[in-house]
Amino acid sequence: MADVTVIGGGLAGSEAAWQAAEAGCLVELWEMRPVKETPAHRTDSFAELVCSNSLGNTSLETASGLLKEELRRLGSVILRCAEANRVPAGGALGVAREDFPRAVTETVYAHPNIEVIRREATELPEGPTVIATGPLTSDALVEKIEKLSGETLYFYDAASPILHRESLDEEIIYLASRYGKGEAAYLNCPMNKEQYYAFVEALATAELSPIKNFEEDMYFEGCLPVETIARRGAETLRFGPMKPVGLPEPRTGEEPYAVVQLRQDDAEGLLFNMVGFQTRLKWGEQKRVFKTIPGLENTDFARMGVMHRNTYLPSNRMLEATMQIRTGDEPLLFAGQLTGVEGYTESTAMGHIAGTNAARLAKGEAPITMPRGTMMGALAHYITTKEGTLQPINSNWGLVPAVPKKENGRRVPKPERRARQSETALAALDGFLGADVGVAG
Repeated sequence: MADVTVIGGGLAGSEAAWQAAEAGCLVELWEMRPVKETPAHRTDSFAELVCSNSLGNTSLETASGLLKEELRRLGSVILRCAEANRVPAGGALGVAREDFPRAVTETVYAHPNIEVIRREATELPEGPTVIATGPLTSDALVEKIEKLSGETLYFYDAASPILHRESLDEEIIYLASRYGKGEAAYLNCPMNKEQYYAFVEALATAELSPIKNFEEDMYFEGCLPVETIARRGAETLRFGPMKPVGLPEPRTGEEPYAVVQLRQDDAEGLLFNMVGFQTRLKWGEQKRVFKTIPGLENTDFARMGVMHRNTYLPSNRMLEATMQIRTGDEPLLFAGQLTGVEGYTESTAMGHIAGTNAARLAKGEAPITMPRGTMMGALAHYITTKEGTLQPINSNWGLVPAVPKKENGRRVPKPERRARQSETALAALDGFLGADVGVAG
């Protein structure tokens, strides 16, 4: 009999199962694919990436980079597999969309303390359990969770199209990373003023795919469909995903009026995704509108953009920062996007906390709370204490202690402030790991 059960083989579930197994527990990892499919997944691999293939920035001057470094020091299996299957993405940790989940799957299957069971969870098992079923949780399990919370648990999310590189016009498109930082890893489709406004008009008026009982205000602000952004004003895309700043055209040496960026999606560089172009447009409309982008006139789509309904908890009323449910003494924990975090790395971080604490509960030990001075601890604290309505949130600098903008009569530059915030957070983590808390890694 398993000491710990983990439901869901996404990034958070894989991480939770690994950490519990590393702590010496026998773990059952339940994954319903391929017994039951989801609207967005294409394989039965663990940690399949549904939207972007980037885990975000790696620099310690970014909140995402700090979170990755914390996970790295904690022995994250997801970070290890991601770095082993990295593809060019400038300063970001981009991974090969097929090779990365394959590596996670093989690694998890190979752990002697983990037994993988392919089945749908329709009831909550007894004993320490981590529910990490993600934004595409099955209806049967959502019903059980909604009974625990007494609330509706969903919002809408979308994925960007993926294109075949061989169909791109590289006489128009140029390779560059913003401000020349890191390796030139993005393909950039430049637009002049006339092309940009014609594109925005076409995008804002294109026909959308219908969704039953759809509510516009149930979008997550951090992942809005590109057409929704376009409808908010003609200039919004130029200051969002189509910002041209720091991307001069090699032919002219000048910045275009706007750009559409494409990021490598696979290890071979045969597929590229449209950065920030998650969409709800009908597939025919996607082809019509996106082929007006310079350099994409003859593009072939490997995958169209799709919209799907996501599920998440009112963690601020339901969970402790340990990821354990507040009601009673049940050894039930949640992890990943289901908890109200947004982003692959953030989901992994909550999986690490939940898996670690599930193991501690199985061994009769008290669960641990990550220090609030760390990005992981601050994120867990925020989603479990936020007043009012909890909207899904990414890691960000507002969560950890700030550094003064002025010091000894001088203005402290932002990169220096961010670096110092990272140093403080990592020192807090190292102190935590040095204490006798029994954390894996």
